Amino acid sequence: MNLLLPAMTLGMPNLDPGGVVSQTSRTRNGLDNMDDVPGVQRRSGVFRMIQADQLVKWFGPTRAVGGLSFSIPKGQVVGFLGPNGAGKSTTLRMLTGYLPPTSGSASIAGHNVLTESEAARATIGYLPESTPLYPEMRVYEYLDYRGKLLSMTRSDRVRRSAEVCDRCGLTHIRRRLIGQLSKGNRQRVGLAQALLHEPAVLFLDEPTAGLDPNQIKHFRELLGELREKHTILLSSHILTEIEKTVDRVLILKEGELVADGTTDELCGKVLGGPRVLLDVQAEAHAVHSALAGISGVREIEVTAHDGWCHAEVAPAGNQDLTDDLTKKLADKGLKVREATRRKPNLEDYYLQLFREPKDTANRATA
Repeated sequence: MNLLLPAMTLGMPNLDPGGVVSQTSRTRNGLDNMDDVPGVQRRSGVFRMIQADQLVKWFGPTRAVGGLSFSIPKGQVVGFLGPNGAGKSTTLRMLTGYLPPTSGSASIAGHNVLTESEAARATIGYLPESTPLYPEMRVYEYLDYRGKLLSMTRSDRVRRSAEVCDRCGLTHIRRRLIGQLSKGNRQRVGLAQALLHEPAVLFLDEPTAGLDPNQIKHFRELLGELREKHTILLSSHILTEIEKTVDRVLILKEGELVADGTTDELCGKVLGGPRVLLDVQAEAHAVHSALAGISGVREIEVTAHDGWCHAEVAPAGNQDLTDDLTKKLADKGLKVREATRRKPNLEDYYLQLFREPKDTANRATA
């Protein structure tokens, strides 16, 4: 069997595809008592398990990350958001020790990822965006191999392999070749290897990529269990999942941190109050024309399909425009099938943050 390691080895000897250096006693990496971990940074008595200080990364003339600083306390689940190219994956690679920063520093559980690399990586479970796996191995063989690289005893390997297979929904396929698995199941194998040694900190880069709706629901439930013992930083483009699962959100734009807060805090920054959603039997331009002149309307977005229009109206303030909107449409002889209100969500804030100035105008799409 070919055991040559894939390229994803975090730049150190004796490293496996999951990116964790071999070291004994992984099950005691601070999960039971972080008071015993030397050098763990505190803020107001709270452990800062992940710390980034002015991280900068240049690739030639291109700056991928610029002066990024944040900290994450023990037990917090944090969503890491941003458009493609914002620097999310680059940041995760620097935090896990896979990629050295151009300048700045990072620490995990109080251990500097460059000067105390082995100690830092011993506390990390890492699921990269594209998990490098051995297609010729069976699931249980791969997890056993990972456990050997982590210097786990045979009994611990058997126990933990069974536990992570059960948690990640892999038990029924644990004897199948990894190369024969679907993308979603390979993703779950990647998550299982990240959990194998019970790390204190989990870095998950697009963990739901390739998962079907049922698998995403299972992952959300699993994340709820993991938060009891792990500090988690996860990157995802699925904003609805982020909103349902995390305690806090960090948003990057062009390598810089542009937002940091709970989902409630960020949603509270959305301009205007609750949106009004309308289903109207009419052409898009007719609906847009009818609503555009109403006082207090900040933005209108209309889409048409099969003779019906769906309109989303954002107010300029917190007022409820439902009655004014439906009355105006009725006066124009337009049939309203449904009118509802929706509170601003994380997607609204995200789109507001990244919307170009020209996109803030009223829009009607046929």
